[in-house]
Amino acid sequence: MYRLSFILALIVHLGLSAQNPHGETFKIDCKECHNNDGWSLILSEISWDHAQTGFALEGQHKMTDCMDCHKTLEFSDADPNCVSCHSDVHQMTVGNDCVRCHDENSWLVNEIPQLHEQNGFPLEGSHAVISCSDCHRSSNNLAWERLGSECIDCHREDYLNTQTPNHIASGFGTDCVQCHEPISQDWGGENFHYFFPLVGGHNGVDCIECHLSTSYADVSSDCNSCHLDDFNSATNPDHRASGFTTDCTLCHSLSPGWAPAGYRQHDDNHFPIYSGTHEGVWNSCTECHTNSSNYNLFSCIDCHEHSNESEMRNEHDDVGGYRFESNACYNCHPRGSE
Repeated sequence: MYRLSFILALIVHLGLSAQNPHGETFKIDCKECHNNDGWSLILSEISWDHAQTGFALEGQHKMTDCMDCHKTLEFSDADPNCVSCHSDVHQMTVGNDCVRCHDENSWLVNEIPQLHEQNGFPLEGSHAVISCSDCHRSSNNLAWERLGSECIDCHREDYLNTQTPNHIASGFGTDCVQCHEPISQDWGGENFHYFFPLVGGHNGVDCIECHLSTSYADVSSDCNSCHLDDFNSATNPDHRASGFTTDCTLCHSLSPGWAPAGYRQHDDNHFPIYSGTHEGVWNSCTECHTNSSNYNLFSCIDCHEHSNESEMRNEHDDVGGYRFESNACYNCHPRGSE
């Protein structure tokens, strides 16, 4: 009798296993989902953890009916990829990895700038406040075909239509970032013209004051290309008579009005005035260069405390060929030392 009962139980077990509508790979105790009242189930009362399949039910998936994803009772037929259940409204223009942008809670995307930066084009400046469809233009405003990352890919019409200045006639290239800042809110920006910063005395200058022809490429970045007249007409000091170089940056900054001016190379090229015994004891170049029309001339004897001829002769009575004259002072004291 015992042997017969065992055989019957085995037959029933095998029969029930063969009738499992969920497929052979789905092997859990029926009681984890169903109760004794029938095969109907209440999702909130299911004790089985769906995460065991590798697909955790989170966010909106918690409230989704099983049959929305499992079209048949054989659960292994369900594809875990998003596109198996969700239509690709982007038409494969951004790939099929939905979780790269979306999560289980909603279709809203909160990290568009970060995602866009991963694609190699950071949304900065005016690009941070425009609509996606302003750049990604198609019949479906959710189909975001990949665009080129060069400015001209979107701004060719701006380039062709600009008249002040006419970019084509001026010989401008199509590499917009040579003149314009991508992070700016407009075409100017704080550092517009940043290859030659328009700061200091250059700030607010009209373009045509430097760009005298229709070709903006003709202008040199050398100071004397614009300021040669200023150099030739300078009288305090006379730059030409004094043999000054036309490299204005040696003495001048970009401050308006050519002041303040300083010549730090004076120590190495001529005589130490920013170091040594003369450091901090003068206020103006004209204290030594008393003839402001010619800085090749200088005076030592006008500055020093005991600079009268009789005292100097007594002090130099042991120096052969001594002369009370500035050039003679310089010949013996070329570095200003005693």
